Amino acid sequence: MRRRLYFTVPNVASARRIRDELLLARIEDAHIHALAKDDIPLAGLHEASILQKTDFVHGAETGLAVGGGIGILAGLVAVFFPPAGVDLQLVTILLTALIGAAFGAWVASMVASALPNSRLRAFESAIAAGHVLMMVDAPAGRVDEIRRRVAAHHPEATNSGVEPTIPAFP
Repeated sequence: MRRRLYFTVPNVASARRIRDELLLARIEDAHIHALAKDDIPLAGLHEASILQKTDFVHGAETGLAVGGGIGILAGLVAVFFPPAGVDLQLVTILLTALIGAAFGAWVASMVASALPNSRLRAFESAIAAGHVLMMVDAPAGRVDEIRRRVAAHHPEATNSGVEPTIPAFP
């Protein structure tokens, strides 16, 4: 299991130095992401993906639950009040729940992909001021080591917290 560490750094050069330090600490490059204003080029760094920038995953999870619930209700109504001449089985409830969950997840994730990630709300002002947000997905057992290493070698980095677990699709 990995945990996401957040560091706010003043510029891209500092972010590159921290990335190099993390690579020496055997954190894979694919687990180090950066997010900055649109006009700041992040050459040499992995830019945060749409899954990290937006509420896509949260929207899909919510849509899955709500769509599944509505699908169950629709299935119950169809089974207990069937159309004339149609004999529906209980499997109808399962099918409508699955269809509702899939449709709900799809629609909600599309809507949520246009919304900024609510977990990053605390960093909006720093990013707007031109700072770079680094997101490091570190093994759970090495979180303290990584935090100490960055703090010792890069005092300009603000340790902004640890997410309990990283999202399902980092």
